[in-house]
Amino acid sequence: MAASKLLLTDFASTLTHIPHNYIRPTSDRPNLSQVDLHRPIPLIDLAPLHDHTHQNRGNLVREIGLACKKYGFFQVKNHGVSDEVIDGMMRISREFFELPESERLKCYSDDPSKAAILLSSFNVNTEKVCNWRDFLRLHCLPLEDYIHDWPTNPPSFREVVGEYSKNVRRLVLDLLELISESLGLDKDYMNKALGRHGQHMGINYYPPCPQPDLTYGLPGHTDPNALTVLLQDDVPGFQVLNNGKWVAVNPIPKTFIVNIGDQIQVLSNDRYKSVLHRAVVNSEKERFSVPTFYCPSYDAVIEPARELVDGGGTAYTSFAYKEFYDKFWKRGLRTDESCLDMFRVNN
Repeated sequence: MAASKLLLTDFASTLTHIPHNYIRPTSDRPNLSQVDLHRPIPLIDLAPLHDHTHQNRGNLVREIGLACKKYGFFQVKNHGVSDEVIDGMMRISREFFELPESERLKCYSDDPSKAAILLSSFNVNTEKVCNWRDFLRLHCLPLEDYIHDWPTNPPSFREVVGEYSKNVRRLVLDLLELISESLGLDKDYMNKALGRHGQHMGINYYPPCPQPDLTYGLPGHTDPNALTVLLQDDVPGFQVLNNGKWVAVNPIPKTFIVNIGDQIQVLSNDRYKSVLHRAVVNSEKERFSVPTFYCPSYDAVIEPARELVDGGGTAYTSFAYKEFYDKFWKRGLRTDESCLDMFRVNN
């Protein structure tokens, strides 16, 4: 099939019914009427990070720890990323997907090692049903190694996205310190555990869908990385599984959604859990979101922190992050079991 036929952007608006290869089995549909639209997800004020007196840092650490333990997700405000940087990122995302097909297809590839690839599937070799989204995936760290392979159209793309990625990295490093402290670890523990670090970004475009109850923008999954920071526009669609029920995380302007990834679940020896989340679509509005995936470097060895191995022992074997990610990639996005189960001591 030609590349242009794999991208939704150029034909979704012409459809009255979705193609059969986007329709989920009856047992694996979003059941949108059963989603909790009003349960609050913690919104944490990071202002104490920018208060040099550090008077309220202890309270902030406890608040972060409680959110990680109880939800695996939280939202942040007063995070230090300016409105100008956020608005620029959302603007350039829209501009990219408004480009002519011929321009966007310059980024089309199924080679995940490329610095910038445009796709519609997470892994076309493992997905039996297509997802209702197109996305541009970018490698971001070290920025100077990758930025020259990013798109040059829109003309300001590299400048705007590069500035955004640097700002989010600073936020992630702050969050890693807070999470480390909330576990009773040295504040630089997570930083060191991730080795030389890795950072990727996605720009997700979800077109309006004529039958949103039959498909997903992205099905339920946990993230294989350490920490994910999500920027979303004002269109609802992001949902998290909490206490056995899907909960809508309604957009709050100029905030980020933060979720614990699989690697922090291992490093915390299961004290913090990487939880299922998904993206649903609607029939009226397009939606954009920008997740930043912060990862260990491939050669980083991941294992539970010794300080957190108590009488119950260690929950996981040691592994190189590359070994974990290779298995995750080959399995694809699945809700029936976690890739982490393959590395449990009792497996």
